[in-house]
Amino acid sequence: MSARERWVIASSNAHKVAELKTLLEQEGLGDLELTTQSELGIQPPPEPATTFVENALIKARHASHISGLPALADDSGLVVAALNGAPGVMSARFAGPDASDRANIEKLLGALADADTANRSACFYCVVVALEHADDPAPIVAAGRWEGTIALRPAGVGGFGYDPVFFDPELKRTAAELPGDVKNAVSHRGRALRLLVAELKAKRTPAPP
Repeated sequence: MSARERWVIASSNAHKVAELKTLLEQEGLGDLELTTQSELGIQPPPEPATTFVENALIKARHASHISGLPALADDSGLVVAALNGAPGVMSARFAGPDASDRANIEKLLGALADADTANRSACFYCVVVALEHADDPAPIVAAGRWEGTIALRPAGVGGFGYDPVFFDPELKRTAAELPGDVKNAVSHRGRALRLLVAELKAKRTPAPP
């Protein structure tokens, strides 16, 4: 990969952008010059799709088309079995279009108020895509899952979104209680991005003569 190759991150979520940049650096792509769509004055597009992969592609193509740059995008959310997969692609807007993390968590806990411990399974799911240009017919698409359960009440002050109520049974802590490096090692976004980076590297490795 050429030095200082410039890419746009198709997200305006500061927490998500910070995680993506950290993970890319950890995986050996720290020489990328990453700029966010908000830094370029690009407004996020509507996300009408019902799947994470479709929404991720919509966001990446939109940012790439306007900026003229290769684009990275992710779409991620919480999938709760007892709620038939909700909040799903509506995770950031579960309690309304401009809902806060707290409001989304309160709605989630309310919806699960009658669910016993055995019926609170959930997973964080993430799709990350990379486009060389807006009309790239062969985007790199990678997905990651993080299995857990929904806690009865929030715990921890780290992370963002539903992290305070997403409990990892193996680590015995919520995502919000985990140090950043531990979270990145096990998270849905970390897993998806490591797969994507491996494909990016392979795509750019010259074929042997």
